[in-house]
Amino acid sequence: RLHRTDVQSVLLAKNKNPAFIILFSPQYSHWYPGQRICRSGTQRPCYKASYIHDSRRRLTFEDARQACRLDGGELLSIETESEQRLIERYIQKLGAGDGDFWIGLRRNPQHYTAGTTSPGCPSQYYWLDGSKAKFRNWHWDEPSCGKEMCVVLYHQPSSIPEGRFLFQWNDDYCSSKNNFVCKYPEGGLRPMFWETESHCVTTDVLFFAVSFSNNTLYVSYILYATIPVLLLLLFAVAGFFCYKQHAKR
Repeated sequence: RLHRTDVQSVLLAKNKNPAFIILFSPQYSHWYPGQRICRSGTQRPCYKASYIHDSRRRLTFEDARQACRLDGGELLSIETESEQRLIERYIQKLGAGDGDFWIGLRRNPQHYTAGTTSPGCPSQYYWLDGSKAKFRNWHWDEPSCGKEMCVVLYHQPSSIPEGRFLFQWNDDYCSSKNNFVCKYPEGGLRPMFWETESHCVTTDVLFFAVSFSNNTLYVSYILYATIPVLLLLLFAVAGFFCYKQHAKR
């Protein structure tokens, strides 16, 4: 039985074969962008990093937030140092090139209790998902506290010597276009059901699971690269079973 985790994984896949199976184990060094990973396979939180090679097609902060919300998540909150390191390993496994990643941290001078004194600039940053975590991983001279109010994970591996600052936090203009990371903190994996008009078939579309064990990441998933081919197969199966049911009457 196959379960769906996200349609974007299908849309972002570059392989043009109708269907293929990939098993990820320690000997594999790269993952694919748009692939959702979860602790112990299905345990939340889950994460999905979207790396977009063409910088012109990357998203602003609000567009990235909307993309995460439409997929049932929110832009990433990083609550502990261990979670920071986990995300670093995840992005490194993607083999992503230059391009920062939006996270769900934003500055809002009005985001404090009414009647209290406005906090200093670094204290005005808050997590979009409501997390109260105080963990921060700013670059040593950030935040700059100017008009740059949204936050990215710095990711310019080809830059020397800035490459050594990979994954430190930097404030950026919210209108800038970057990659992004979504976080899925609650609930289980969501199946997606497809039905024919005669309601003869209900099926799930896509499944993969990831296990975090001893800092080693494993993935096993089945990916259908083209929705039209999959739909054609589903309708063919639906028609076959409907025909058999009518033939028995």
